[in-house]
Amino acid sequence: MRVLVVDDDPQILRALRINLTAHGYHVNTAATGRAALLAVGDVHPDLVVLDLGLPDLDGTEVIAGLRGWTTVPIVVLSARADSTDKVAALDAGADDYVTKPFGMAELLARLRAAARRAATSVGGGDRVVAFGEVEVDLERKRVQRAGADVHLTPTEWGMLEMLVRHRGKLVSQRDMLREVWGPRHEDRTNYLRVFLAQLRRKLEPDPAHPRHLLTEPGMGYRLEL
Repeated sequence: MRVLVVDDDPQILRALRINLTAHGYHVNTAATGRAALLAVGDVHPDLVVLDLGLPDLDGTEVIAGLRGWTTVPIVVLSARADSTDKVAALDAGADDYVTKPFGMAELLARLRAAARRAATSVGGGDRVVAFGEVEVDLERKRVQRAGADVHLTPTEWGMLEMLVRHRGKLVSQRDMLREVWGPRHEDRTNYLRVFLAQLRRKLEPDPAHPRHLLTEPGMGYRLEL
């Protein structure tokens, strides 16, 4: 799983990178709120660990900004122990709140719990969704075709995951761009054509005549099982 750690303290960033990497996580870091907002759109993390005391934006502003377009689990890691700060962060959309100083074992347990809650809320509770020769494991973020693993880039996975979660329904171009690339890219429809073509090459039996990853011209995209 990929974790984005957001904190302006270099020592905490380094310690979390080392410890989380040692426990099997892929770690990206950001030292400001604006960098965090951009990074979520760029790397599509599975979890965000967020400090509230950032130099440019308050952490609650970052949470509110993310909740405008993504459901990525957010675990606050902050020195603010006052209940009003906790309530404000949770009301803004945080999934959990851990106060500093913290134990690494507790933080890891909170991350696992947040990831489990997110996994059970995806796709109506179905962990594995199949179409044609393809199986998509939403919890493990794993794709197989005819039993062989298929490597997807983070952006390709973001598109496929959204289509799988809304399978059988139209996903508008605007919604796809907003969730996968972030709110600053809602007019970049050329991105969609490029990455959907890549997904079709990897997953469709005949990419030129797709049966599952369908385009609704001028409207959006749909996954037919």
